[in-house]
Amino acid sequence: MRAFYRFSLLTMLVALLPALPVSGQVTLSGSIQSDVLIPQDDDEIGTEHYSEWALTNTYVDLKLGSKYVEAGARFEYLQHPLPGYEPDFKGWGVPHMYVKGHYKNVELTVGDYYDEFGSGFVLRTYEERSLGIDNALRGVHLLYKPVNGVTVKALTGKQRRYWRHNDALVSGADVELGLGQFIKSLEQSGTHITLGGSWVNKHEDADVDAIFVDATHKLNLPEYVNAWDARINVNHKGFNVLAEYAQKTQDPSFDNGFHYGKGNVAMLSTSYSQKGMSVLLQAKRSQGMSFRSRRNINGTSSFINHLPAFTHDHTYALAANYPYATQLDGEWAFQAEVGYTFKKNTALGGKYGTKVKLNVSHVRGIDEDGIKNPVAEGRVIGSDGYKSSFFKMGDLYYQDINVMIDKRFTRDFSLIFMYMNQRYNMTVVEGHGGMIKSNIFVADGKYKFSPKVTLRCEAQYQFCKGDEGDWAFALAELSLAPHWMFTVSDQWNCGVTDLHYYQALVTFSLKSHRIQVGYGRTDDGYNCSGGVCRWVPASKGFTLSYNYSF
Repeated sequence: MRAFYRFSLLTMLVALLPALPVSGQVTLSGSIQSDVLIPQDDDEIGTEHYSEWALTNTYVDLKLGSKYVEAGARFEYLQHPLPGYEPDFKGWGVPHMYVKGHYKNVELTVGDYYDEFGSGFVLRTYEERSLGIDNALRGVHLLYKPVNGVTVKALTGKQRRYWRHNDALVSGADVELGLGQFIKSLEQSGTHITLGGSWVNKHEDADVDAIFVDATHKLNLPEYVNAWDARINVNHKGFNVLAEYAQKTQDPSFDNGFHYGKGNVAMLSTSYSQKGMSVLLQAKRSQGMSFRSRRNINGTSSFINHLPAFTHDHTYALAANYPYATQLDGEWAFQAEVGYTFKKNTALGGKYGTKVKLNVSHVRGIDEDGIKNPVAEGRVIGSDGYKSSFFKMGDLYYQDINVMIDKRFTRDFSLIFMYMNQRYNMTVVEGHGGMIKSNIFVADGKYKFSPKVTLRCEAQYQFCKGDEGDWAFALAELSLAPHWMFTVSDQWNCGVTDLHYYQALVTFSLKSHRIQVGYGRTDDGYNCSGGVCRWVPASKGFTLSYNYSF
């Protein structure tokens, strides 16, 4: 019945499109993504046993568009999902559909939509399939630009949680003002200043998740939780400065141990860029800013907002072995990055130039010496939470210092070298394990035999103190443009387990089609993006991936 109801809604939306004031040609576009694992048991690496012969995450997106109207829907088949997703992730149907009308300076969306206010501190709805995240709002979204330089948004709706929608109603508004449209001297000087402000409200029935302190006492939970955000962005030629502050009212939840402390986050980010050089410096302090549309859950679902990690997103396998997850209770995070290109025909640039990039990430906890009733790690259900001076910091949570050198030696051969020093507080991020200390070396070479034939090879080694000790990784990737790519790799734990995690992949591309077939083992660990992580168990078997867009 539920699947039939979703199909009926989709049919109604598509049937409604011709009746709307369209103009011009109606176009159809979309995409198909399907990832399949045929699992095999492997006692040596401790794979889970699955009763299904195949596991798959499959998505089909369709969009009909014209000059003034757009309608879209997504079919998802997740009845037998890939390993590591939360139990409620399982299901199938059409959970995402919308109709959007736009005319001159007004855009109105009815149905499911995504948006972000500012940096996302009070509102960010988005989809990240690798993490199983889709926290779209279903309701009404209005975007209005009354004059040049002014953008107004207003929205209301209920948030998706896998195959249901939470009962809480989320509403909000956002205004951005570009001062250059009103102060001509700013525009003439090449200075652009943007002011922004946001407000978000969550209305959640206090009795939906009743919380009892003991057998006879129940918490008096607020039905309304408000969050606001203010920001200023200044850009002058190559310089850019962004300052942003957000605050949230009392919001007892599972994430904060059901205490009544208020939440806040402050960020300052500066950058400078010119040809051949770039600099980024940023700092963020957050405390108690977990903001969900249902207070009594954990995991990756139902977040109304988003707190970026301020750590480098590594693509090399061993550098990504211990990714950092943003700590919702509170943290100080710093990041600095400097990139420089030594010019061609200089001592350090050589014939083709040399690119160097240094990145530093440093994350610490918030000092909690001022905790009231410091038991149960300072979290007392029903209390006012903990207090801390703004600039006082606690234990080290994460540190990453890495330098990357990108050098072309000949017309056909180039090499990337990376060194990384890492400190990872496994106890804080995963709940056990202590401080992990690593030194990681990466060499990534590419040789072009001909315009259509390229070989890329990686060699990586991780000297690691703690957890499973040292790791080694090797990869070879042969590209036969424009259709074929062959990849083999092996990740070897040479520290404790002596296990190999090997993989072989064949990829074929034709126009908008891409299909990949593979076989291998994967280790258990965290898959992270933007500071949000999910645990993925070890697996072994055949894989098939298909992507198509039109």
